Formats: sequence, C-alpha cells, structure tokens
Amino acid sequence: QVQLEESGGGWVQAGGSLRLSCAASGRTFRSYAMGWFRQAPGKERQFVAAISKLGDSTRYSDSVKGRCTISRDNAKNTVYLQMNSLKPEETAVYYCAATQATSMNDYDCWGQGTQVTVTS
Repeated sequence: QVQLEESGGGWVQAGGSLRLSCAASGRTFRSYAMGWFRQAPGKERQFVAAISKLGDSTRYSDSVKGRCTISRDNAKNTVYLQMNSLKPEETAVYYCAATQATSMNDYDCWGQGTQVTVTS
C-alpha cells in the first residue's frame, strides 16, 4: 500500500483559490487511481474528485464541477487538486485517497488530511 501525505491547505477568502497536493510513497503510484474527499465538522465525508491511474479520466462531484481540477504527476508520485472560486461552505478537512480499482471506487488508503478554511 502507499502512504499519502496532503499539503497546501490553509485560510482563503471566499472566491479565492488553493492548490492541494498529495504526495505518495512507494514506486507503484501509477497502479493507483486517486481521489480527493472532504469532511466538514459534523458532516459525512464527501467525494470531491477522482483521477484514473494514468490521468486520462477524471470525475467530479456536481458541487465542484467547473471550479476544481484534479491532476497527477506520476513521475513525482503526486496528485493535485486546484480549487477556484471557493465558498465558505467548502471549509473542511480535505483527504486524498488511493485505490487499485479501475472503477475509481472503494478507496482503501487514506492520508491524514489538510484543513481548508474559507472565510466570508
């Protein structure tokens, strides 16, 4: 299994942008599809975006479609989430996750998360 470490969280004003990164350990990064999720206080974890093993397919939740872009650099073992036009309700801990399933579901490796706070 890979180990995942997120970075790039912080404070941003509504309408601003952040770029999250998730670095993976190991030499098998390209065998994992990657996803980003978020969890706000008192709420269930929510899917944000996913990218296939080679980066040729992506999927987004309706709430972020058009404002966020997921990408990956397999040479750097890193996946990114570019978030634009952020809203206060998107304040949450953001997690990256990995799965070997081609369907980009059933994630079984998770990072510790990075806090994103969007102020109004």
